[in-house]
Amino acid sequence: MSSLFIYPFLISLIILTGIIFLSHRYTFFIDDANNDKPQNYHTVSTSRAGGIGVIVGLFSLLLFPLGVNFILPLVLAFLSGIFEDLHNSLSARRRLFLQVLAALSAIWLTDSVVTYLGLGVSMPYWMGILFSTFAIVGMMNAVNIIDGFNGLASGIILLILLSFAITSYGENNIEILQVILVTTGATFAFFILNFPKGRIFLGDGGAYMLGFIVAIIGIFLAGTYESVSPWYIMAIFIYPVWEVIFSIIRKLSLGHSPMQPDAYHLHMLIYRQITHNNPLTSLLIIMGILPFMVLSTIYPNKSTTNIAIAFCFILCYLVLYLYLYRKETTLSQ
Repeated sequence: MSSLFIYPFLISLIILTGIIFLSHRYTFFIDDANNDKPQNYHTVSTSRAGGIGVIVGLFSLLLFPLGVNFILPLVLAFLSGIFEDLHNSLSARRRLFLQVLAALSAIWLTDSVVTYLGLGVSMPYWMGILFSTFAIVGMMNAVNIIDGFNGLASGIILLILLSFAITSYGENNIEILQVILVTTGATFAFFILNFPKGRIFLGDGGAYMLGFIVAIIGIFLAGTYESVSPWYIMAIFIYPVWEVIFSIIRKLSLGHSPMQPDAYHLHMLIYRQITHNNPLTSLLIIMGILPFMVLSTIYPNKSTTNIAIAFCFILCYLVLYLYLYRKETTLSQ
């Protein structure tokens, strides 16, 4: 079983190391440090093709039956972002089309559908398909939003995968555990090259792809086992999911488009007002989220407990966000 972690790890590590060398030598897939994008917090021009190394490692999923069913959806999810990494942006409509297509193909191939919402609430299968598709696409974009500092997105993904590995082991589902181990190996190879030095970035293709696969794994677990509450999945995803929801609310309240990037996400405020350090920002956020994730992992079958955990996280998030935002706006006046 350990080989399912080691082989993807080594494959991804070799590919990623080669990408770092080739990207700088031939100047492709480079994220310019002088770019004035609001989410730009690096000081050295860096390759943003990390998703390529991760997806090559993920082709190890071909070694077992359930893993084979993940390949086509993963490629579609990856394609929805890789064009942005090549600086050839897809239109929002085409990007969304690829993401929905990836979600629907995964639902069809892996039968990952949530129809039971916990607390005695169920919905028809067709509605479950719509709900699951929306959740998958939402998680893809959520991970892309938090991909702002070295090790942040990949670190959160690794914590999610660890929780899911513990839960799937508890349910004695070896097949989904195999998927988790392969994904963990490929992601960890990227993580050690990205954190703390930021030698390579995940890119939109990698962020969408990792958000996609953890969403499918979560839906698979919640849809397959009545003992796994969908609210456990929500609680495990709460940081990236709430970041998206809050960002939309915040921007709309200011009369801005939710699609327009800005410099007021929580991780950006923490960087400017607390750490002033790229990897330290990621470490602080990961350590802050860890207790909530540990509690959810202990109680994967408790809907009310996980609702409370998610609510507590949101409350802590809002208190910290408002404090940092007011501090920043006060200093700028």
